[in-house]
Amino acid sequence: MTLRIQVLGPMRAWHDDEPIVLGPPAQRTLLGLLVLAGGQPVGLPGLIDAIWGDDPPASAVNVIQTHVKRLRRVLEPSRAPHSRSELLPYLGDGYHLVVPPDRIDLLRFRRLLRRAADTGATETLSEAMALWQGQPFADLPQLAGHPRVRSIVAEHRAALARLGAALLAAGQAGRAIAAFEEVTAADPLDEAGQAGLIRALAAAGRRAQAFATFHTVRRRLADELGVDPGAELTAAHQDLLTEDARASAPARPSVAAGRPAPAELPADVPGFTGRARELAELDRLTGPPDPTMIAIVSGTAGVGKTALATRWAHRARDRFPDGQLYIDLRGYDPEQPVSPEAALARFLRSLGLPGEQMPADAEERAALYRSLLDRRRMLVLLDNAASAGQVRPLLPGSAGSVVVVTSRDGLPGLVVRHGARRLSLDVLRRDDALALLRRLAGEGVAGDPAAADELAAHCARLPLALRIAAELVHRRAPATLASVVGELADHRGRLGLLSTGDPHSDIAVVFSWSYRDLPSGAARTFRLLGHHPGTDVDVPAVAALIGGTREQAREHLELLAGSHLVQRGGDRFGMHDLLRAYARDLALKAGEAGLPRAVLDFYLHTAATAMDLLYPAERGRRPHVPQPPGPPPVLRDTTALAWLDAERANLVATAVHAVAHGQEWYAVQLAQVLLRYLESGGHYTDAVALHEHALRAAESLPDPRGAAQLRINLGVLHVQQARYEEAGAELQRAVELAREVGDTLVRVRALGNLGHLYQWQGRYAEAARFLGEVVAVARHSGDRAGEARGLGNLGQVRLRQGRHEDAARDLRASAAICHDIGDAIGEAYALLYLGHVESSSGRSAEAADHYERALSVFAGTAEVAGTAYALDGLGGVDVLRGEHRRAEDRLGEALALFRRIGERAGEARVSNSLGAAAASTGRLADARAHHLSALRIAGEIGFRYEQSRAEKGLAGLPA
Repeated sequence: MTLRIQVLGPMRAWHDDEPIVLGPPAQRTLLGLLVLAGGQPVGLPGLIDAIWGDDPPASAVNVIQTHVKRLRRVLEPSRAPHSRSELLPYLGDGYHLVVPPDRIDLLRFRRLLRRAADTGATETLSEAMALWQGQPFADLPQLAGHPRVRSIVAEHRAALARLGAALLAAGQAGRAIAAFEEVTAADPLDEAGQAGLIRALAAAGRRAQAFATFHTVRRRLADELGVDPGAELTAAHQDLLTEDARASAPARPSVAAGRPAPAELPADVPGFTGRARELAELDRLTGPPDPTMIAIVSGTAGVGKTALATRWAHRARDRFPDGQLYIDLRGYDPEQPVSPEAALARFLRSLGLPGEQMPADAEERAALYRSLLDRRRMLVLLDNAASAGQVRPLLPGSAGSVVVVTSRDGLPGLVVRHGARRLSLDVLRRDDALALLRRLAGEGVAGDPAAADELAAHCARLPLALRIAAELVHRRAPATLASVVGELADHRGRLGLLSTGDPHSDIAVVFSWSYRDLPSGAARTFRLLGHHPGTDVDVPAVAALIGGTREQAREHLELLAGSHLVQRGGDRFGMHDLLRAYARDLALKAGEAGLPRAVLDFYLHTAATAMDLLYPAERGRRPHVPQPPGPPPVLRDTTALAWLDAERANLVATAVHAVAHGQEWYAVQLAQVLLRYLESGGHYTDAVALHEHALRAAESLPDPRGAAQLRINLGVLHVQQARYEEAGAELQRAVELAREVGDTLVRVRALGNLGHLYQWQGRYAEAARFLGEVVAVARHSGDRAGEARGLGNLGQVRLRQGRHEDAARDLRASAAICHDIGDAIGEAYALLYLGHVESSSGRSAEAADHYERALSVFAGTAEVAGTAYALDGLGGVDVLRGEHRRAEDRLGEALALFRRIGERAGEARVSNSLGAAAASTGRLADARAHHLSALRIAGEIGFRYEQSRAEKGLAGLPA
């Protein structure tokens, strides 16, 4: 019987066409949670938390086991009593659902969305929408607020909007109206959706209804949000008024196919006041008739350069349809300014470059960046630059884009060499300073203009100081403005700063006045934040920083945000670089030198916890990290990846800081903990930076074992980026280090990775010899995970050598061990290569079964490459069965996934598979093109197996 599950709407299941009774709501909720996990295991703690929240019954584990037992009974009616469940097995400390993804509507829905994003096919989007039968799990309100359910709803709305735009561009206005009406019904304040609806109504000739729609949403925006329509909605209305033919134009082009144009501008500054002349000057500098490519906004610290550039950028963003790039270069950070190489890596990722394709050389990155910006109209905002050298590699090479740089320096090198134009920003004009005070502190300022004028003078008319002073005026109420100003004047005199005339000294007075007003706990938090090397922090990190509770940390951050001593961005808090320097000075004067060890412990332990949730089977291969004092991190399997993504920059920054301050152990351990996450996510720039710092740290420590481990990790990272020569050098050095210290396990790990490298290079005999030694040593030492990995790699080598029976034996042994130790991903890779063995032997049914089982594990995980390889295998089976349309769909999806993550070895493999598929239907020109593409890629990266496969494919084609 074929099991099918529906969750897009009420939850339903069938065996063939026979409905299945899934039981009471709690039992269906359990099954729903397993479906949402996409084939990944869900631990008992996660299930208990999702079903009962903070108040689970004492019998929660028994209740779940009972639900699972009943689900197995109804989902697997033919399973023998007491036999192992294949569909709902127990894994680790929980369960996972093993169902092919095409039999679960949610997974089919997402696969169709990915295919539509890669191909742009409207029919594929429509097919995905047809699966939608209502809100996910409509009959299970307990799951309505689950983060993954909210994500599905958001995906559906975004896909509906894409479908509406595609239908409108294709001239199908009626169907576009239906799509946009569904989008706007879910969120009436969605301006993009409303704009699409207006255009669709106009294209269908329903102009009166289009006008009515605009006026209705304009009133709603004013009533509910107090704002006017944005640019997109206004443009749709203007098109109506002028009967512009753009009403049915396609969406703006993106920088990379299938990827939205970057929109990275920071939030506009609330309460921005004045600077009308400067905004007009930026318009003039960057506009016709003689636009400049580079504008520099220079001025003293705290004068409002970033605020001005950000306000102008938001006003001008519609001039740049290909997107806006932004980065804070932290040019005046004494420890960690952003290097041009790191900034280029950030921008290249924003422009759609997969991590694996990131050039190692800075000049190559700059050249690729210029190529991607060629003939584009983009805005590049480079904030807080220290020198022309920091900026120069980030400049486009052709006209069309505009770069705005903010700096305390005038950057004459950019003016002389690159024709940049400079806007020197002075302190606020008197009237603008008073207007800002009135706006922030209230009309009480207007009642005493003399005192307001004096307060502005005390703040040196610097916007940052004015904002802090205005908050102090609020807090001193109902005291008069004159008395508050008198207090500041007295404090200023006591500091001996009355007559310096130095704006930095003046602003320090305001800082100190605001700092003096803080309770002692919040004041200490402020000081310690000066030592944090990252760009922003969250509440748990600050709790570790101060050695207090999260409630205390939140209270302190709220006080600091209210005083404008930190800036809030959602649930994260950042600090102006002037304030950071001031806080650091205060900390040093108070004897609080350096970042507390508790912060390093917090980041390291939380990272280790996240990795244990994401990759539980590999826990033994990572260093043991003891739990620090204080509350444990609140992470679940659904939030672990999000935490790592949010904190990645902070983790690397704290590692660099630790090495510079004599805490080398931290960088070494963090690199070993994070390798798998950084590798599988394609975060190679961060991974290499972290490991290079960690390696320098390890080489200064007495234990060379850590250095050997890190060289192995660097070798792995080089292999992933097809840098085989560098990989071989690192791995050979690791073998030597391990031999010197007599560490057999480290030596075996290095040899195993050398064997993996030699496999890619076609050096099969050497690979087999190394991997055989790996298996023998791992088996002797009881390292089952190492034995499974060695057997899996050895099976791949046997397959490449054509020794199918030996390959099948090794791969089955690897799969069995992985199954026993709960390594679902390792088992899936073994099944994938078993599929290759069966396919090579002509057993297509057995191959398809292996591929389907592997795909069911990979789907919904971070293993995008595994999903793509499984699709490639299934596509090859479809070719053997004569199902050519299905084969091309699967192979096309696999190719798109490989290109998305930048795995060129996979791209070469699928190109060869597409060549075989085209040849089987007589499309010889297409077959030749695919094989030539595979031959080129395989030759560039030194992948001998696919190179040989491409050559054979070409040789088999008629001349």
